[in-house]
Amino acid sequence: MGWNNIRNLFPFICVALLIAATSCRISYKFNGSSIDYTKIKTISIQDFPNRAPLVYATLASDFTENLRDEFSSKTSLKMVEQDGDLQISGEITGYNVISSGVDASGQAAESRLQMSVHVKFVNKVNTTESFEKTFSAYQVFSNEYTIDQVQAELNEQLMDDIINQIFNATVANW
Repeated sequence: MGWNNIRNLFPFICVALLIAATSCRISYKFNGSSIDYTKIKTISIQDFPNRAPLVYATLASDFTENLRDEFSSKTSLKMVEQDGDLQISGEITGYNVISSGVDASGQAAESRLQMSVHVKFVNKVNTTESFEKTFSAYQVFSNEYTIDQVQAELNEQLMDDIINQIFNATVANW
């Protein structure tokens, strides 16, 4: 092929490259969410009451606020009282301490603090993504400490874990 033939094809090559470049779209999001903000603009997160047999006084309010903070800080969704495009509701259904390890003398060496949260998620834009599911987490602690000594720190870890699970299941779509 001579130079003249290449020169004649140059405009067609440029148009083809331009079409290819504009038809491909790569989108990276560093907050972990995969929300189509052109369709989904609001979220409502209801209070999560503590229905577990063992009650820790501030668990319900702390959990609800931490969940709202997670979505506020990691998404651009507007938080509304009710009827959001995305709706999250539920309740804390399990919160208990279980002995989980035995030492050489037959005494419990470790205990496990467990927490379960039942969540109902409604996506009004894409109803196939709606679900109802229970999320749970646990933390093990040494029986050298009483539950009162470690409970506040363990609750933060449990809430972080469960809230991360909820965030991933609802808007991260991993």
